[in-house]
Amino acid sequence: MILHPVASRGSFGLAVLNPVPLEDELGDVLEKAMRQMGLTEEALGDRAHVDSSRIRDAIDYRSDLSGAELRRLAAVLRLNEVGLCALGCNQYPLPVLGALPFCVHPLRIPYGIGVTNAYIVTPCGGSRGILFDTGPGIAAMEEVWPDAVRQIEAVFLTHVEAEHTGGLCDLVERFQVSAAYHPVGAVVPCGQPLGEGERKVFGRVQVTAFSTPGHALAHNCYLVESLVAARGRALLISGDLFFAGSVGCAHHCQRQLATNLGRMLQAIPADTVIAPGHGPMTTAENELRYNPFVS
Repeated sequence: MILHPVASRGSFGLAVLNPVPLEDELGDVLEKAMRQMGLTEEALGDRAHVDSSRIRDAIDYRSDLSGAELRRLAAVLRLNEVGLCALGCNQYPLPVLGALPFCVHPLRIPYGIGVTNAYIVTPCGGSRGILFDTGPGIAAMEEVWPDAVRQIEAVFLTHVEAEHTGGLCDLVERFQVSAAYHPVGAVVPCGQPLGEGERKVFGRVQVTAFSTPGHALAHNCYLVESLVAARGRALLISGDLFFAGSVGCAHHCQRQLATNLGRMLQAIPADTVIAPGHGPMTTAENELRYNPFVS
């Protein structure tokens, strides 16, 4: 049995633009950076010579911070000045994603007041795919399921949270999936652990796991590569390690999150396409250049 198909929400193997809004705005980034450094609004204002009420306004999405104020805040918070100023002007740059040697179906699934992402990788024109994360439940997945995908060969979970793993066991049963993988240390009723450097091959695609704790104790990123396209670009499923223009909340460990953010961006080619757990897709090159937390 397969999921009832609905109108496809889009896939790509060639260049497309990114119309999806950012997961985090300026205030979210400031709040995460303040938490990272253990600063209150008052302490940050004193150090950056910015009135704390203006910082509170930014956190409450009422920002009119000037370029000079943003630069001073970036210096104190050790953030990328260019990226922070771009966020402050609502002009954070997103790249044209370019060509990939396989097709990617981004699934944007409403959850609460936000949206969570899952992804299916298939051969272009193929109906069998690999699923990364499973959304909040099977009903929510059905609403955004691409009509081209008729079978799932394997499932990979980045981390265990309700909006990313809610549909796992139902999807495994529905598709009779023989392989469901999750980070080592995660408690998952219908999967098996996959640790740092372990690889799985499905047809012409190879998936490599990277252990990236920080947002959660058990968190993986997955590098998806073609085995037949020698110069084909790769895809990184980044989960909630980082987003376009921001990072995930450090529910487990801020130091590990920062370390793994830098490690992953240095470990992959600059032209790698990044598919995060929330917000738009981006590239490693773009985030190395602009992400406020990469300085």
